[in-house]
Amino acid sequence: MSSSLKGRRVVGSWFVVWVPDPERWGAVPPDGVLGVRDLPQAVTRIGLRPGDPVFVRPDGAVDTDLLDFVRSKDFRSLERETKRNYATDIRLLLEFLSSRQVPWRKATKQDLADYRDWRCEAPANPERISGTKWNREAAAFTKLFTWGKVRPLPVDVSRREDRAADSVSGRVSWLTPRTWALWSDIGLRGHSRAGVPVPGWDARTELRNTAFVQLLLSSGLRRQESGSLLTFELPTQRLRRGRYCHGAIAGAVTRAKRGRTFYASVDAVGQVEAYIESERAWAVQRAQSEGRYERLPVMRLVTKVTRGLKPVVEWVDQDGVVGSRELGRLGWRERQWLFMEGPEGPEPAWLWLSEQGLPMAPDRWNGVFRAANLRCEEVLLTPGERHLGRCFRLAEVRGKSPYATPHSARHSYALYMLVVLNELMENRYGLSQKDRRDFALLFGDPWWLVKTLLGHADVETTKRHYLAPVAHLQLESILTAAENSDEQDEERGNLDDVFARLARESAGIQDIGTLLGEAS
Repeated sequence: MSSSLKGRRVVGSWFVVWVPDPERWGAVPPDGVLGVRDLPQAVTRIGLRPGDPVFVRPDGAVDTDLLDFVRSKDFRSLERETKRNYATDIRLLLEFLSSRQVPWRKATKQDLADYRDWRCEAPANPERISGTKWNREAAAFTKLFTWGKVRPLPVDVSRREDRAADSVSGRVSWLTPRTWALWSDIGLRGHSRAGVPVPGWDARTELRNTAFVQLLLSSGLRRQESGSLLTFELPTQRLRRGRYCHGAIAGAVTRAKRGRTFYASVDAVGQVEAYIESERAWAVQRAQSEGRYERLPVMRLVTKVTRGLKPVVEWVDQDGVVGSRELGRLGWRERQWLFMEGPEGPEPAWLWLSEQGLPMAPDRWNGVFRAANLRCEEVLLTPGERHLGRCFRLAEVRGKSPYATPHSARHSYALYMLVVLNELMENRYGLSQKDRRDFALLFGDPWWLVKTLLGHADVETTKRHYLAPVAHLQLESILTAAENSDEQDEERGNLDDVFARLARESAGIQDIGTLLGEAS
């Protein structure tokens, strides 16, 4: 196998290799691989796409049956990350069935019940999984068995008995606004515990990273939605009072495949613009001077972006072939191929660039957050506390250092908007219970409004997955502590008090009142 087809193999086991992106194939041996002279072309010819999994049986042969599954419309329509997750889950099931010498098409309900018991309950299993993880695995298996017409279905995620009753979203985590500020200052700006820059801090990508985080926090966009933005999609049209801008997210990069309007603060947009004019411009200039763009396997030079409700992007590629596609239908991979004519030559239309001036894939932001988390631990924890792995630390130790992911920003945005909307309805407008009902009939209650901002199809999804840990709180009584004020600073101080109380009384909310002590 080519080293570009990345996977991990254990002799006598099932394993998965992943079709790489065009620029990541590396050097293919002149004699070919497994008898195939031009493996990249062969992979494309049979209909595999970058990021697709290829299942290899214990005897070292590609499983053609599962290859058909991967190429089917049932699997092809999944997002790239979902494909990776499902393929990993399926491989583990194949291992289990192989240990029983049961082909997956012959799997029974009893086989899946035994597998579920091993994965979730068996004391002998050192790596048991949660109910939420099992539900994801059950969804992957259901898709495979349904496509394979295995009857009766060994597992069906739509059946209540096949779903875990204890399923809760383990990914939900919130940081209060002042805790995000602490995390950003230490993790992304290299500040010390005292809040001053540390000598020797490497700040080459500081502006890019802080601008990305601020955009997430002020918009509630997902990692892929924000990470796939093009430069001309950055919102510039301000709302009437000028504190927020609104833009459009292309349906092709959303989870629901539906475009929507999003809102971002003027300050966040300003930080992104500062990044474009400085760090990004320098990265582009270096890439142009070193000829990096000329060596790219695919480049589409944008010649026009039409106006209207459904803008169309028109381009010409390296061979002079003209093409076009509706902006909202351009997926993240195609967006990385788009270039604009700049003062010194072509430059990426993709907003977020690496230090090499190349489009930064959305999943690479996980590494930025991971590095920031480690930096916070280095500054805020003692050597003895850092020595213990995060999963072994007691809650009070973990609570000393903020921990964030790209999705934490979305959760935090949802919580912030819920609190602000409740504050507006309860205090700013002084609505009575009857007034509040009338307001909700006209504009929707805070839950519905947050659901719309997040792009959820169902308000119950918002309640269940994002704000469940605070659903038991009586927000109305908590928010009475926030006094009316026309001054923004006073409003912010009152909201800090509200968030501090939420953090004290709710699980999963990180606030610097507990991280550094109320004196800070």
